[in-house]
Amino acid sequence: MDPTVEPTIGQTLAEQPASVKQLKEKEEFRRSLINTLERKLFYILSFKIYGGVAGFYDYGPPGCAVKSNVLAFWHKATRDADCVKWGAASRTWIVHVACKRYNNVHFVLEENMLEVDCPCVTPEVVLKASGHVDKFTDLMVKDEKTGTCYRADHLLRDFCNENLEKDLSLSSEKAAELKHVLAVLDEFSAEELGAKIKEYGITAPDTKNPLSDPYPFNLMFQTSVGPSGLMPSYMRPETAQGIFVNFKDLYYYNGQKLPFAAAQVGQAFRNEISPRQGLLRVREFTLAEIEHFVDPNDKSHPKFVEVAHLEFLMFPRELQGTVNNETLGYFIGRVYLFLTSLGIDRERLRFRQHLANEMAHYAADCWDAEIECSYGWIECVGIADRSAYDLRAHTDKSGAELVAHERYPEPREVEKVIVTPVKKELGLAFKGNQKMIVEALEAMDEKEAMEMKANLELKGEVEFKICTLERNLTITNKMVSIAKVIKKEYQRTFTPSVIEPSFGIGRIIYCLYEHAFYTRPSKAGDEQLNVFRFPPLVAPIKCAVFPLVQNEQYEQVAERITKFLIAAGISCKRDSTGTSIGKRYARTDELGVPFAITVDSTSSVTVRERDSKQQIRVDIGKVASVIKEVTDGLSTWEDLQWRYSRSWIVRFFCRCYSFLRKTVI
Repeated sequence: MDPTVEPTIGQTLAEQPASVKQLKEKEEFRRSLINTLERKLFYILSFKIYGGVAGFYDYGPPGCAVKSNVLAFWHKATRDADCVKWGAASRTWIVHVACKRYNNVHFVLEENMLEVDCPCVTPEVVLKASGHVDKFTDLMVKDEKTGTCYRADHLLRDFCNENLEKDLSLSSEKAAELKHVLAVLDEFSAEELGAKIKEYGITAPDTKNPLSDPYPFNLMFQTSVGPSGLMPSYMRPETAQGIFVNFKDLYYYNGQKLPFAAAQVGQAFRNEISPRQGLLRVREFTLAEIEHFVDPNDKSHPKFVEVAHLEFLMFPRELQGTVNNETLGYFIGRVYLFLTSLGIDRERLRFRQHLANEMAHYAADCWDAEIECSYGWIECVGIADRSAYDLRAHTDKSGAELVAHERYPEPREVEKVIVTPVKKELGLAFKGNQKMIVEALEAMDEKEAMEMKANLELKGEVEFKICTLERNLTITNKMVSIAKVIKKEYQRTFTPSVIEPSFGIGRIIYCLYEHAFYTRPSKAGDEQLNVFRFPPLVAPIKCAVFPLVQNEQYEQVAERITKFLIAAGISCKRDSTGTSIGKRYARTDELGVPFAITVDSTSSVTVRERDSKQQIRVDIGKVASVIKEVTDGLSTWEDLQWRYSRSWIVRFFCRCYSFLRKTVI
């Protein structure tokens, strides 16, 4: 992801403020969700017994299982997807279930990607080339009395949002002004941001003390390699650079063919100024990044047709805005299928094109997959056409040629500018700097070389900037020869462009928690029970096994079924406590377990589905294969009801529903 652009959390567009009632409902929902997540150990604050550290969280057993399942699907899991259609003149969804089975293998297996695993510690020279050392900053302000630090743009954004949402006496002119500030906030310089903070009288949130002027703070964790401390390094802020610096070897490994993609999943680190909003803004997090290398002259994709039919909510930069190329569009479609297959609500997912002020100068196009949750619209995946910037930057800094080749069927005659440094003259004039000057002269592009040739012919000498020496030197016509010649070329050499989908796994998982969480009344109606409606694909535990009563025969059957499930690769939880079956169901519903097997005889068992609470009876010898079938997505719960239900009415309705699932309306 671009080191100069900070992902936006909250209202990324100047949206209408929600009512106070809606805000309270969102806050209540979030409190209930977070209480459940922490109580059930999905995640907890790191180092809690020592008071914890902001921005660091530990995943507990169910959280680890959800994360592992999400990453496994990202790598290779298959699952059915629904066919989706749009209303012709509307942004609302019309969703129809289709019979077509999409082989959604995301992403490594489907695209035959080359997976790498690179170190988290990265030498400074690498991140200097990428731009992170100089540009990976946020503007920070300090409480002038306590020294507490805050992100300047967050304070201004919070001030604007709070006034828009809660100040009922706000004039239309003032509201319009605050909305404009939100819209252009990312364009503010340090001086402009400081001026707005002073104009609105914004003070430190905790103490109400005055704030310092904004100044840049680099977000990388600095370290050094070895005991001498002479090799400054950083904890990587993204995984992408490890792929870029290995491009040459990966290209040869791939048979020197384009296009190809490399992928990496790993930890990244950002020393956030004031982390907040739980898992959404943390200091250590998991990224899953893909770098798809293509010929800049051909960004078509052979599988684009597989996603071309998909239509979903998009916010282009302008009404006539379009996706820049097929490869970028293909990955946008794949990201949509990936997120909705995990359980993200289609109606709360959108793809937003970056505004001109958000996009890096070298990017051809960039879209964010944003998911709506109680905090607003959250950027969870960035899909960017980064052009050839990264490979060129590392080529310039390292001297290694990170290029690709296209062989011509027949040789071509082309006019080339040949720069020939006269090493003897350069050595006499510049001694030990000769090598760097030769490299700089040979690295000139055609336009720069012809300008130098013209000046040398006119004046006999020219001032030439040597970046590695950070100074200008005088080059005479005796030191270099520049000529245009006709040459035969057998191949074209070029720097590939990069299409980069970058997934924030923690953000996706948190949004999934919100979209899956709901409450429903208990059977007696005297309390509200928490439920996670995780699809079997991501559920931390696929199945629970309950002996109905504490009976030795039932216990033996439960143990045998548990062994069958484990042998089939199905995660399961056995609960033999003496509590009522209803309470045991409620406990597993709160963990998002989709199926429960109740052992109530020695020949067959009851299988219950979490969301509908409906049940079927299955023979003990078949139950593991039945659960495997439905958790792998080979059958649906409705299919199982049709097959195993004893009621002809239930069978009839299941048959009708199954028919509708296989018909595109």
